Amino acid sequence: MKKFILRSLIGILFGGFIAVLFTNLNILFGNFETIDGNLFLKNSLGSIFCGWFFTVGPLYFENHKFKLHQQTILHFFTVMMLYFILALAIGWIPYTIKSILLTLVISIVVYALFWFAFYLYFKNQARKLNDDLTKL
Repeated sequence: MKKFILRSLIGILFGGFIAVLFTNLNILFGNFETIDGNLFLKNSLGSIFCGWFFTVGPLYFENHKFKLHQQTILHFFTVMMLYFILALAIGWIPYTIKSILLTLVISIVVYALFWFAFYLYFKNQARKLNDDLTKL
């Protein structure tokens, strides 16, 4: 529970930071003199919620009752479902089949690339640790 709360706080703070950063970048480089308060609040809350579920979601990978493929499937469907509900509700993704499918394809490709990169990284770390243990 302590880990969940700590990760929740980190995700919320990171999401808030991203919201403020992008708002400031829009003001600086987007020729906006004022911002729409309702739009800022909606996008900020969306960023905060995204930050939360993207930092809490990886806790599936720390549950050793599940096999790696089960952890991956649970994590993927949880974050994708939450992201799509949020993104469609806020308006980050337009309500068109083309936009939804394009976002889904991009999400799957990015997820697969990151998953594969982390898999190779941790497999290499495990190999190094095992090599070090055999040297003892």
